[in-house]
Amino acid sequence: MNSLIRRAVDPRGAVVVLLAVILVAIVVLNPSFAEPGQLVRFIQRVAPIAIVAIGQYFVIVSGEFDLSMGALVTAQVVTSGYLIGQDPSKIAAVLTLMLILGVLVGVVNGLATTLLKVPSFIVTLGTMLIIHGAVMWWTGGAATGDPVDSFRQIGRGGIEDVPVLGQLPYGVLVLLVVIVAAIWLSRRPFGRTLVAIGDNAEAAAYAGTNVWRTKTLAFVISSLSATVAGVLLVGYAGVHPSVGQGYEFIAITAVVLGGVVLGGGRGTVFGALTGAFTLESLFTLLNFTAVPSTMRDAIQGVIIIAAVAYSGVVFAKRRSTTSTDDQNPGRAAADDENPTPGPTTTPTPTSARDSSPIHPSGDAVARD
Repeated sequence: MNSLIRRAVDPRGAVVVLLAVILVAIVVLNPSFAEPGQLVRFIQRVAPIAIVAIGQYFVIVSGEFDLSMGALVTAQVVTSGYLIGQDPSKIAAVLTLMLILGVLVGVVNGLATTLLKVPSFIVTLGTMLIIHGAVMWWTGGAATGDPVDSFRQIGRGGIEDVPVLGQLPYGVLVLLVVIVAAIWLSRRPFGRTLVAIGDNAEAAAYAGTNVWRTKTLAFVISSLSATVAGVLLVGYAGVHPSVGQGYEFIAITAVVLGGVVLGGGRGTVFGALTGAFTLESLFTLLNFTAVPSTMRDAIQGVIIIAAVAYSGVVFAKRRSTTSTDDQNPGRAAADDENPTPGPTTTPTPTSARDSSPIHPSGDAVARD
């Protein structure tokens, strides 16, 4: 029971509890939401947000920010609308161009941050403004471009006649592929190195890590996730120069809500994913309760402040507890073996190594 309580109050566990509470509230207000078909359509709607949140996770866990995601989403949507048009033969070539554009933006952000030593907040803010200005110049600020339906089906279509579900949207399948790839990557040496860099870049460099290359790859992943989200958004959001507006802040909010620490060093892909679903579930609940949509930005601001403050308090308390155990290793070991010792209980002699906050795998307790 104590273990469950500790997990529930942990930032990564608290967001799961919050998501469950919000979903229950939505079902109470709208029972049809619990139907399999409705749930799948909800996941389809969350897919672009979850994908950009996963991309943002790789950047934030390394200790950086990517504010260019929303502008890049818009650029990719506009690019597909203008260049594909009604010619399906152009789909493959334009998709390749979009991927190249995503990689290029990620490389520029990464190299400017790591080699030129410009803070990522400034670099990606500048990239955001450059991309946004280019899109506005290209479109004149108007909604133009209409990609062929076969391309838009990636975001709006799906596999028909699926038992129980009726339709399995392609967006859900794309999200599943992104989740599996992200989890696999986070558990590879690259993902673990990225977390180490976010925790202490200088120590990682002394250990032989190529910091600039690893961080640049994180920015590339972030830009590619924005590209994938843009492809999905073409399906049901249309081609408009403001379609990706605010996505960078939505992604940051979702990542922070999922327990990923700003400044890097702590967090998981699952946390970022859960944060995205929690955020979109909250907005869905607010729609059912007739809260004005104009309040979304204010609510996001409150969530960011509250999540960062809560994470700071929890991790500070955990570090304090770990420090106390380091200073009294014998006492910590005895307390672990005899949480409620009677008057005749004799503590078992335990070495300081047994009570060390480092597991055999080398991970600190504070990261579990």
